[in-house]
Amino acid sequence: MLQKKIRLGDLLIEKGYIDENDLKKALQIQKDERYRYKLGEIFVNEGYISEKELAKLLSSQLGIELVDMYGEEIDFELLSKFSSKVLRSKYILPFKEDSEYIYVATTDPLDYESVEMIERAYPAKPIKLFLALKDDISYVLDRLELIETTKVLINNVKKDITSGTYRSDNEQSSIMQLIEVILKNAILKNASDIHIEPNAFNVVVRSRIDGVLRENFVFDLDIYNALASRIKILGNLDISEKRKSQDGRFSMKINDKDYDFRLSTAPVMFGESIVMRILDQQKILLKVNELGIEGENLESFNELLKSPFGIVLVTGPTGSGKTTTLYAALNEIKSVENKMITIEDPIEYQLPLAQQIQINEKIHYGFAEALRSILRQDPDIIMVGEVRDEETLNIAVQASLTGHLVFTTLHTNDAPSAITRMVQMGLPPYLISDSLIGVVAQRLVRKICPYCKKEHKLQKNVYEKLKAYLPKDYKVYMGTGCEKCGFSGYSGRILICEILQITPAISHMISIGMNKYEIAKKAEEEGAYRPMIYDGILKALKGITSIEEVLRVTRI
Repeated sequence: MLQKKIRLGDLLIEKGYIDENDLKKALQIQKDERYRYKLGEIFVNEGYISEKELAKLLSSQLGIELVDMYGEEIDFELLSKFSSKVLRSKYILPFKEDSEYIYVATTDPLDYESVEMIERAYPAKPIKLFLALKDDISYVLDRLELIETTKVLINNVKKDITSGTYRSDNEQSSIMQLIEVILKNAILKNASDIHIEPNAFNVVVRSRIDGVLRENFVFDLDIYNALASRIKILGNLDISEKRKSQDGRFSMKINDKDYDFRLSTAPVMFGESIVMRILDQQKILLKVNELGIEGENLESFNELLKSPFGIVLVTGPTGSGKTTTLYAALNEIKSVENKMITIEDPIEYQLPLAQQIQINEKIHYGFAEALRSILRQDPDIIMVGEVRDEETLNIAVQASLTGHLVFTTLHTNDAPSAITRMVQMGLPPYLISDSLIGVVAQRLVRKICPYCKKEHKLQKNVYEKLKAYLPKDYKVYMGTGCEKCGFSGYSGRILICEILQITPAISHMISIGMNKYEIAKKAEEEGAYRPMIYDGILKALKGITSIEEVLRVTRI
């Protein structure tokens, strides 16, 4: 093949990413036998340039197109000449062919030895080279391995379907065995949700692990209808209805433990998207200090829990751990001397010393109806799973003004925005100022895997953005990826938060309708509020999470 000569170090110096000293340092690292990194990997690891920036630079300099592997239909038969281990070691991938070319993606077009290895394997056609990111090539190879591991099971399902022996209600059918494999796989990986998604080419099964979706299985489309129908039967859904969303629930014993699965279906272009939320019946209630709330935030949160009356809001997007925080708060203040009632959809797990109410929209027993009725139950503490409308919010506020301590949730991006959201829902500012005692805004960030954690250098542009928050001799960390964490670099999640305490001055500002920016500024001056980025960076400096994770869920 034609080899275009290019010196990567000289190119990066020319473009201003590094200087001569940086190049000498990188070459010295490259000589160290302990590392065996390519020069480009060293520059990325040392924070001089991101992997994507490096790929774009090489693409422009070499005239090689950068390909998005997620948007390509991969020909997995083409990969059969190589083991996935060889392809992963070289990060090179023949991904499709046509009448003229074999299309090949690589992270390093300057690795001529690997390119020639591909050329020798496919001598009948010339290759057309593309640049791809390392994660993109890993994604394709992961898919290849998933297809291989489920091949026998899928073949059994296909035989049942084609032979006419398949019955959707058969508990011992091959499709039921496949569902059990999907559920067991997700539970083994501590997933919170399972997503089954049909597309134009196949069916993808993904699990949400530590808040991030990862692919677990890839199936052919011809088993999708059988799979979807059996899951809908489990959840008591109408298998003939495919034009509108449906919700259901089922229970199953997996590995000798009882689990509930909350089921949701939605019509999409190529069928129905199916999502199953995993609810562990034996899940242990967390204590407040186990959530990740610490320091000044923990002191502020405990002050809110000691309040005799008022309303406390916990805010954040879906999947940010709001319900877990509410359960921990109620678990902290439960007492035989107080009557505690919760209104939930659904009841996720049992709370000691609490009367828990499950709403039922089908019989028009929603949050507002339940809340109105429980005020006659003489409660001291009330938890409303979610405020969805003005009526529920108004009743909750009235309850807090008549001597009840009320906990509930809203969907807002930060703590001060909760006040704006309450006004938008139709609540007069004077009622908010009289009832609201505090707002907790939170996110979940992934924790660095302790088995592959190492010190990490921030990229220059990231450091410039954060230097006001970092000490001069800062140390941050990242996970390099290992078998213990599924090569993600992360294991488990922890909460980061911000807490807005409603002081008399803040209460007055709310009552006269001042905006969230003025309220946030005044609260910071009074020491009653500190933005979430501070808590995230504090945990990153302690080595609990990474700066990249903090920036993924917060903004400066």
